[in-house]
Amino acid sequence: MKLADRVVVITGGADGIGKGLAQRFLKENPKAVIVCDINEAKVKAAAGEIGASAAYGCDVSDEAQLVAMIDDVEKRFGPIDLFCSNAGIGDFSRSDPNFVGAAGNDIWQKSWDVNVMAHVYAARALVPRMAQRGGGYFLNTASAAGLLSQIGSAVYATTKHAAVGFGEILAITHRDAGIRVSMLCPQAVDTPMLRAGGEGPQHVDGVLTPAQLADVVVEGLDEERFLILPHAQVLGYMRKKTENYDRWIGGMAKLRRSMGGNFGPAGD
Repeated sequence: MKLADRVVVITGGADGIGKGLAQRFLKENPKAVIVCDINEAKVKAAAGEIGASAAYGCDVSDEAQLVAMIDDVEKRFGPIDLFCSNAGIGDFSRSDPNFVGAAGNDIWQKSWDVNVMAHVYAARALVPRMAQRGGGYFLNTASAAGLLSQIGSAVYATTKHAAVGFGEILAITHRDAGIRVSMLCPQAVDTPMLRAGGEGPQHVDGVLTPAQLADVVVEGLDEERFLILPHAQVLGYMRKKTENYDRWIGGMAKLRRSMGGNFGPAGD
């Protein structure tokens, strides 16, 4: 997809990857770039800073709020061509990383609602509209954790895997309706989420800036790639995983032991 003359919506747009995408997309002469975030004041400030077309306060885990935002955007700016379901949360509960059942149900549910169901809600609202008008595009942010795993965070790893799975079935089911899907699966990116996990960019190997990631995304959208991998090494890790799953699990367990409890979340 070329972004020129397109209407684009980006959730989680107040900072980090979402703000970086908006800044980069604006260089492609779109018709409109709209950002939204649960923090309304922050996203409006970000929109003013970068010159976005509009900003909305929106909790993507609330289907009614998400649909209302989509309805208003289409009323004001026209049909949404590209919906970037980017909002996500990590598990910073500091629950025991040595026990996969340590996080409480509230943490599991909140992560499920934001990291998975927000993608479902967006598709539920937009797929019928996109199909009727001949097509559309979803860019869903997951993580390399959704393709590999996340040592120390069962919640993050599980919900990001589910996000990738939903993206796959969305792409398969509605491809013939002209709907395309890309899954953005980075490793560490210098975002507030990365820093909230106690991992400054200076402590993470291969960390990208949001601007660097956004350049890769524009290229991936142009080629309509399902997997957009800003960290090229992730493809190699995936191949090793599928070549011998048992050996890969053994290797990951060894890596976990070598980390000595230093379990930092992937950044997105």
